Amino acid sequence: ALTFDVQGTCADFCQPLLRMGDGVNRAKGLALDWAALSAEWRGLYRAVLDQIITGERPWLRVDHIYRETLDALLERQGLSAAFTTAERDELNRIWTRLDPWPDSVEGLARLRRRFVVSTLSNAGMRAMVAVVKHAALPFDAVLTAELAQSYKPAPAVYQLAVDYLGYRPEEIMMVACHKYDLKAARAFGMRTAFVARPLEFG
Repeated sequence: ALTFDVQGTCADFCQPLLRMGDGVNRAKGLALDWAALSAEWRGLYRAVLDQIITGERPWLRVDHIYRETLDALLERQGLSAAFTTAERDELNRIWTRLDPWPDSVEGLARLRRRFVVSTLSNAGMRAMVAVVKHAALPFDAVLTAELAQSYKPAPAVYQLAVDYLGYRPEEIMMVACHKYDLKAARAFGMRTAFVARPLEFG
C-alpha cells in the first residue's frame, strides 16, 4: 500500500489561496501580501497541532484549528475589523478547495493499478473528502488523523494505515513532500518516498 500526504504533496496549498487573496484585495480595496499571510497562517496552525500532540491542548479538528488561527492571524495584522464572521468562514473553506499538482491525478491512477493508494493526512475527514473530490484524486481509501484524534508525526496516525489497510508497516510506503512526516513514518517502520515540491510554500 502507498499512503499519501495530500495537502502539499498531492494538492497545491498556495495558488488557490493566492487567487482567493487577490479577490479579497480587489473586493475590499486592500493590498495584503497573501503569500506571507498564508505562510504565517500555516505556522500558527502547525503550532496548535504540536500542542495537541504533546497534550498541552485537547484534540481539536483541523478545520476548527484553521478557523481559530485565522482569527489570531487577523488580530496580529490589525485586520480584525476588516472581516465579518461569515467572510472568515468563507476564507477558511479555501483549505477544502485545493488544486491537484499537474502530475497527481495521472500518477495516482498509474500507481493504483499495482498498489492500494490511500490518503494519510492531518486534515479532517470531511475536509479530506472535499479535497479529494474537488481535485479528482483517485484514492482507494481516505484515512486522516481525525480517526486517531492525534496528528502527524504522532505514531498513532501511522498506525491507522496498518489497522485500516491491513498491511504490516514494512509493506506500506508513506509518500510526502514534508521530511518531518517521512522521518516519523520511517521511525514507525514504514518505507518512505520523498516527492519534491519546490513551490510547496509558494
